[in-house]
Amino acid sequence: MKQIKLITLLFAGVSLQATAQSVAADYPIQPVPFTQVHLHDHFWAPKIAVNNKVTIPYTLQKCRETGRIDNFLKAAGKMPVGKITEYPFDDTDLYKLIEGASYSLQVEPDPQMDRTLDTLISIIAEAQEPDGYLYTFRTMKPEKLHPWISPNRWEKDPDLSHELYNSGHLYEAAVAHYLATGKKSFLNIAIKNADLLVKDFGPGKAAYFPGHQVVEMGLARMYRVTGKREYLDLAKFFLDIRGDGKIKGEEYSQSHKMVTDQHEAVGHAVRAAYMYTGMADVAALTGNREYVSAINDIWKDVMEHKLYLTGGIGATGHGEAFGAAYDLPNMSAYAETCASIANVYWNSRMFLMNGDAQYIDVMERILYNGLLSGISLSGDKFFYPNPLASMGQHQRSAWFSCACCISNMTRFMPSVPGYVYAQRGNSIYVNLYVANNAEINLPVGKVAISQETEYPWKGNVRLLVIQSPAQSFNVMMRIPGWAKQEAVPGSLYEFLQKQKPAIEVKLNGKPVTYTIDKGYISLNRKWKKGDRIDISLPMEIEKVLANEKVKDDQQRYALQRGPLVYCLEGADNLDSAVRNIVVPQSAEFTASFEPQLLNGVMVLQAKGTSTKRQVNSDALIRSSQTVKAIPYYSWNNRGAGEMEVWIPYNESVAQPKPAPTIASLSKVSSSQRNARMLKGINDQYDPKDSQDHNSVYLHWWPKKNTLEWIQYDFAQSGKVSESTVYWFDDAPFGGCRLPKSWRVLYLDGDQWKPVEVLGDYELSKDRYNTVRFKPVDTRSLRLEIQLPEEHSSGIHEWIVK
Repeated sequence: MKQIKLITLLFAGVSLQATAQSVAADYPIQPVPFTQVHLHDHFWAPKIAVNNKVTIPYTLQKCRETGRIDNFLKAAGKMPVGKITEYPFDDTDLYKLIEGASYSLQVEPDPQMDRTLDTLISIIAEAQEPDGYLYTFRTMKPEKLHPWISPNRWEKDPDLSHELYNSGHLYEAAVAHYLATGKKSFLNIAIKNADLLVKDFGPGKAAYFPGHQVVEMGLARMYRVTGKREYLDLAKFFLDIRGDGKIKGEEYSQSHKMVTDQHEAVGHAVRAAYMYTGMADVAALTGNREYVSAINDIWKDVMEHKLYLTGGIGATGHGEAFGAAYDLPNMSAYAETCASIANVYWNSRMFLMNGDAQYIDVMERILYNGLLSGISLSGDKFFYPNPLASMGQHQRSAWFSCACCISNMTRFMPSVPGYVYAQRGNSIYVNLYVANNAEINLPVGKVAISQETEYPWKGNVRLLVIQSPAQSFNVMMRIPGWAKQEAVPGSLYEFLQKQKPAIEVKLNGKPVTYTIDKGYISLNRKWKKGDRIDISLPMEIEKVLANEKVKDDQQRYALQRGPLVYCLEGADNLDSAVRNIVVPQSAEFTASFEPQLLNGVMVLQAKGTSTKRQVNSDALIRSSQTVKAIPYYSWNNRGAGEMEVWIPYNESVAQPKPAPTIASLSKVSSSQRNARMLKGINDQYDPKDSQDHNSVYLHWWPKKNTLEWIQYDFAQSGKVSESTVYWFDDAPFGGCRLPKSWRVLYLDGDQWKPVEVLGDYELSKDRYNTVRFKPVDTRSLRLEIQLPEEHSSGIHEWIVK
């Protein structure tokens, strides 16, 4: 018989204990299971409660309403196929929902939810084919296969089918459910599917790499809970086959090179971070140092060149991908919520492998900023991208047809307590500061500790020993990088203030002399009940400067206090505008807590100025004002409006509030009925070039070779004689080009008539195109646009004089 022993199981960055077959090796540091960490703070605990009471039931309801559960019933033959959902990875929304609900059951038992999960799992079981295959979009036998799916299993997975992606999320959810309930119903479904993968894939068998990584992480988790070595071997196979030349790969899916030859973060950011996490898992379980070398280099590349101050990754919406080094636009920042979650997984694994607090510094930055911004305070509105600037075009949505970020937040939030502590032998790492009670099982015995703090609003932290074994053990208190004047690891960002404030550490009320090693203060002794450690972290208001190579952030600074990045939002500032605000570098900000604002937040205030344009004059109107900043994660909870993370300290980079014009006061209508797009036509944003994605623009994609229109209805009739258009053209990768032709019409009575042009209609990229015509007295003006035969077209801005 194989040896059976108690092991620590990692999943979603947290750990649980379960009986399983022996695993020979794993991370040298293990997270303390989140079921042993009980939060009672006023920051994270309420947010986790909202996830439990609002987000999980809401996501379940939407899975019912949108047909995601019906997909499984159709695959089981219990419903006619009819209309199906949009994406073949929609199955994973149900898996992630079950995973999140399972985590919540471990923290707060809920018999009704437990029964609901049993019902969902039985539906999933009936949809599984006899050999273990589980993929509803094929099994339901629709009249026509989705275009992303090959007639044969697996064949399109390197592109788009997501068959293996679905399996990965199935495994993560099944392990979570098993460990939460002790029931094997879902785990048996996962084992059956994983056994099929082992049968179909591997040397001499099917040789397809996963198009969207996550199955590697899932297989590692299945290995930990079952002890089946073939699962770990298959995870390694899926990594090693990427870029081996047998199947054409590309940067988008990180398949352009062997994973051990990759040293730069490229391509789709979620896929990438999931892959790097999977590489770390397999490296920990196999001792593969080549993987470690590769992900170390990739991590440094992200830190030095591709990380947003909020912890977000993935700068461009084209491919939801990493951009070039230092290419970090703010308004068009993609910084997908799923990418932030994946980045937490990756950085947590890097810490477990290396024991260096710099990885926790990055993880904390993501948690408090770029990840938390992905969900509203109410728990039922969501961001897909998380921009760092807005003109009001961004708004959290109640749902997305591609709902991956919503279900990902649903599963992630309950796991947050599992990132607070970690252990290695008889050492306890205190990684996050949050009020909690915890029980930690060390080789020398059980330790019970309590942490009291009002972090992130205040920097005072007290760690109290409640129960201690007779032998000594080590407590490793993390000193955050921001408390040592280190904005982030690397040179991408730095604090304007270089002086390092003192950090006071006391043991039982007496100051202690300490050294910091890898970001930790180490205190080793024979602890007894009542012993306490007090740390006072300096909550200074920091001005952050970006590397001079980050062009979008030059002559600007951002605000940070503790782990929180701040932003200006229109709701708090003069004229509901922030893009026109200038605050000198020398300005002194003050902090004050406002309990009634945004569920209670610390706000920052300073004196600044704002500018406005006026009609028929180049002179700006300047106003002095109090400038107010709120935590970035809390923006967009009071409706859409202007927002800015990077504040100009030089007036030349601020955007004065525009003067009202005939166009800006007009009602816009179009053959393109998207209301958000229509707002962009007269918002007076001056594009950098034709493919500028920073602001709102209108396009008719995917229409081609059609006659389209856009119209201004003026506030009152008037005489006009000039029309200027800035065309949107996202060549060579996008679907929009300059139109084939365009013309201006005016409303004469109830008839549309062409204007009498004085010259030619200009048609050029990257600049305004102006046409002058004999003055007409009208109440409405219209552009007619003939789209090119093979492409669509779009408009950034339409100006009328």
